[in-house]
Amino acid sequence: MAKPFRIGMIGYGFMGKAHSNAYRRVGNFFDLDFDVQLKAICARTAENAQEFADTWGYESVETDWRKLLERDDIDAVDICVPNNLHKEIALAAADAGKIILCEKPLAMNTAEGEEMCQAVERAGIANMVWYNYRRVPAVTFAKKLIDAGKLGKIFHYRANFLQDWTISEELPQGGNALWRLDVAAAGSGVTGDLLAHCIDTALWLNGGITDVNAMTETFVKERMHNLTGKVEPVGIDDACTFMCHFKNASLGLFESTRYARGHKALYTLEINGEHASLKWDLHDLHRLDLFDHQDDGTVRGWRSIHVTDGEHPYMDRWWVPGLQIGYEHTFVHQVADFLQDYAAGNPTTPSFRDALETQKVCDAVLSSAQSRQWTDVQ
Repeated sequence: MAKPFRIGMIGYGFMGKAHSNAYRRVGNFFDLDFDVQLKAICARTAENAQEFADTWGYESVETDWRKLLERDDIDAVDICVPNNLHKEIALAAADAGKIILCEKPLAMNTAEGEEMCQAVERAGIANMVWYNYRRVPAVTFAKKLIDAGKLGKIFHYRANFLQDWTISEELPQGGNALWRLDVAAAGSGVTGDLLAHCIDTALWLNGGITDVNAMTETFVKERMHNLTGKVEPVGIDDACTFMCHFKNASLGLFESTRYARGHKALYTLEINGEHASLKWDLHDLHRLDLFDHQDDGTVRGWRSIHVTDGEHPYMDRWWVPGLQIGYEHTFVHQVADFLQDYAAGNPTTPSFRDALETQKVCDAVLSSAQSRQWTDVQ
């Protein structure tokens, strides 16, 4: 009989919906030792919390996250709040002995992240950070091909994440909906929000990064702040581009912006090796493009692999070959992996410690942009 795995979620925004959907669906498609139960949702106002609870099936509501941590009927805490609140909640949750599933990025900076890592390691609790793009079947399949040596020696890794939703100078900063534009809540702009995803995937696929050379730009220097009603300086980066060296001697090029008109969420990556190259595009997330130089010259060229077959990662759990899945399924996969690892007594990646490596790269990127010099990653 499946054991209960009782979730207490703190925060109820976009990620709260994505995580809640995963918790509700995972047991329908994966054979697990645990029965996921949505015990409590915590928000600052009871009305908002209750509305979310009614929609997603949470049994109760809290308006104080500290009271949620005191409850004996909560096994795991899901932290879905702005970045500046991650550390305080995570430290308290670790002290309470709760399993922690934390939204990305791990923290506001490396120092905070290290403190969080030490807390969960000292408490001996399972932990995970929601870098969900690792669980796209096509990206996971790319990992398998790379690890199997299909590409040979890697020469280049390039990635970008482009959006356009902050171009208007009339868009305010701060508050529940726009905290990502407030440096006090977010810590950084596209570096911590978008490039962090690209960096995490790159570290997973291609190994560690040794040093970076970055430039950032804030195109709109002042915006009205929703909390103060005043026009205040904008402290986040609207755009960031950086070069880097990987530990395997390959070169990296990363770009992210919220000022690329026409792009809503364009995340692409390409890896070039001595034998083959791979390309992936979030807009066509079920496909992986492969160029294999070892093919016969008369038919050599880019091929598009439709990653929907039962032999592809995760796809044996869904529909029949040829029928694709989407963004929301990546979170289902992450919950499934976590629960299977937890049942076996194994850690799930990315753990807090894994996510700290991404945090270190982000900090080096911001430092390099400020100094206009190459900067070593801690």
